[in-house]
Amino acid sequence: MLYGITAATSALLLTAALSALLRLPALRLGAVERRRGRVVPLFGGVAVVAGTGIVAGVGDWTGVARLGAGVGVLLLAGVGAAVLGLVGDLRPVPRAVRPAGLAVAAAFVVPYGELGLPAALLAIVWIVLVAHAFAALGHADGVMGTVGVVTAFALGGCAAAEIMDGLAALLSVLAAALTGFLMHNWPPARTVSGDCGALFTGFVLASAAVVVHAGRAPLPSVAALFALTAVPTAGLALGLLGARGRAGRLAPRLRRLGLTAQGAAVVIGVAAFAGALVGLLIDLGRLGPGAALWVAGGTLAAVLALSRVRGYGSGGTRHRETPSAGATAVFAAPVVAPPRVKGGGARRAVPGRRKGPRPRTPVA
Repeated sequence: MLYGITAATSALLLTAALSALLRLPALRLGAVERRRGRVVPLFGGVAVVAGTGIVAGVGDWTGVARLGAGVGVLLLAGVGAAVLGLVGDLRPVPRAVRPAGLAVAAAFVVPYGELGLPAALLAIVWIVLVAHAFAALGHADGVMGTVGVVTAFALGGCAAAEIMDGLAALLSVLAAALTGFLMHNWPPARTVSGDCGALFTGFVLASAAVVVHAGRAPLPSVAALFALTAVPTAGLALGLLGARGRAGRLAPRLRRLGLTAQGAAVVIGVAAFAGALVGLLIDLGRLGPGAALWVAGGTLAAVLALSRVRGYGSGGTRHRETPSAGATAVFAAPVVAPPRVKGGGARRAVPGRRKGPRPRTPVA
């Protein structure tokens, strides 16, 4: 108990300090996002990864809280996912690289012996989808961190109930690190996680959920997994319904309904808490698998209702800033429509053509 309190406090303070210290290097390197007219550094995710890895690694190295071989591999695979996200934060990468890299990392984590090959392949796909869903949540201030804290605490309870002390310790350290990150990411954010922190958080949580429920009865396990990740699933479903870019995300649509940035983060956090609580109670046997149907119904209703709300670009626009000149080069420059003229069309100016009506040729 004493180590748990010490480790959580250390992870929180270390991540909070690193989030503040890494703002200046991010600005100097031009690793920033533009959010609602503000330029925000991207290295908050690096702080989350470093805070979680350092505290968990020290506990394992000193022998105070052994992670175990499997949990150590999970943490290293999560760091690999974070590196993949960091590369994407700094430069454009092909779309197929990220899911392929996440699938390779998940392949080292999934317990094939307890799941069997078909279920293991499904688990790899599920881990990749959840990691992408958390990356989508990371584009709104305070949302990814809030959902990550709630999910990590619930999964930590599931792991503790299964006497997986190393995994429970890692999840508690991750929850504390995300809390320290939220001290700088709460709206209006002074730093953001980028794909680095979001992919790390989503990957570790999804992989931990698979490890906890491997070898158990399929129906309660699937019900608990869905309830624990209901909010990221809802965000992913909104994107699959045809909405592209920021318009397909949860927070922009809630903002369109009149909520503030803080209000949207609170609403999404409360929804994540409700789903995570149901998942934890199913895992502990206090509720039957049928309780997940209530979560599924609420998720479906929310997705259908929000899909009718036109989203707008309140998320982040990734761009690089040249430190020397101070000029901003946006990857996708806006297209300016040509001026419209009377008659409903748009006339393009052609060099060498005289203005005014075309002279008529006399008819012989």
